[in-house]
Amino acid sequence: MRRNSKPLTTARRWLALTLMLFAGLAVQLQAQSYDTLLKDGHVIDPKNGIDQVMDVAILDGRIARVASQIPDNQAEEVIDVSGMIVSPGLIDLHGHLFHLEVTRAVFPDIFTFRNGITTIVDGGTSGWRNFPLFKEQTIDNSRTRVLAFLSIVGVGSSYKNDLGVSQSRIATQDHYDMNPVLTAMRVEEYPGIIVGVKAQHYKGPDYTPELRAVEAGEIAGVPVMVDFGEHRPMRSLDKLLNEILRPGDMFSHTFSNTGGRETVVDENRQVRPFVKEAQDRGILFNVGHGGGSFIWWQVVAAAEQGFWPDIIDTDTHTSSMNGGMKDMNNLMSKYLTVGMSIPDIISRTTWIPARSIQREDLGHLTEGAVADIAVFSIREGEFGFIDSRGRVMEGTRKFESELTLKDGRVMWDLNGVSARPWDENNENY
Repeated sequence: MRRNSKPLTTARRWLALTLMLFAGLAVQLQAQSYDTLLKDGHVIDPKNGIDQVMDVAILDGRIARVASQIPDNQAEEVIDVSGMIVSPGLIDLHGHLFHLEVTRAVFPDIFTFRNGITTIVDGGTSGWRNFPLFKEQTIDNSRTRVLAFLSIVGVGSSYKNDLGVSQSRIATQDHYDMNPVLTAMRVEEYPGIIVGVKAQHYKGPDYTPELRAVEAGEIAGVPVMVDFGEHRPMRSLDKLLNEILRPGDMFSHTFSNTGGRETVVDENRQVRPFVKEAQDRGILFNVGHGGGSFIWWQVVAAAEQGFWPDIIDTDTHTSSMNGGMKDMNNLMSKYLTVGMSIPDIISRTTWIPARSIQREDLGHLTEGAVADIAVFSIREGEFGFIDSRGRVMEGTRKFESELTLKDGRVMWDLNGVSARPWDENNENY
């Protein structure tokens, strides 16, 4: 028996050593559970009711965990975002991105990530006739997620004739090219990419574009967005909002004050009763700032009466970027200035727009969701915010995008919070 005791003891030692090695490997693997960890940021995730300091862990391009005090050693990369706001990647429901309209369209990657935007929706610049070209030209070549409202006009709002002359204002008057069946067929051909139908820039006395857009929306099961104005004679806004549009449809350029359209706030600075009625029954009111659709006296009077837009979107094009609108962060800062809370601003730029276009896979930080994340600082100082008529309102707080991740990858880093320090003694980094 003693002769066998030595080999048995040795075998047990080897077994113990092997178990220790495997245990150490298991601990090491557990310590490297995540690709990236955003540490100690103030997480605001309206869908999930989160509004507190938490950590966000990312694995394989998706949200792996949102919790307090996730150990640093569980992530390959740890990014300190303490003192910053961490939100889902922003969704801008209104841009113009189709480059047939070369004087106004903007390529999305130029401005999206630097504003925390990970998804942008083209606002009806293409129609059923030319959407495939728009997809090939812009959607397929953008790192930003690009979706689209399809114009009820077959050639969209960016059509140019053979001489290169813009025909958008002519094309949008053409009843013949407003085909709800062919529009719906194109929507159904690209589910989840074409997310709605747009009616816009119509000057006639009738409601043909809106009615046909709603018909297409009914066939395809998608919402409608309406740019309503420029009409001679003026058409009834009440009829549009409370008789033609359906709950879930969207009214763009809410705070515009242009000829040919009733304002939502009347000449006595009162929100029109039928506007509140429409919002109560589910019509969504979008900002759609653009070049001419954000007037301070409209915005402030509405805010004072508790009438807030449901969705904050930009109507980005070259003119609006260089005018009062500037960018999404500037627009968010305007609402901060007039008293909207930060969580409400985040909600109106993430979860509400995602839900409105039936893309509920976006706009939140649920575990398993795509890791589209925006990180902001709130700068304090003296700032001026300009409306569409060149009037300025002073403010003391301003959104600034620090970091943007799409599919878990850093796409924008303003101050290098995700970067490693440079080493003056190492030229080979």
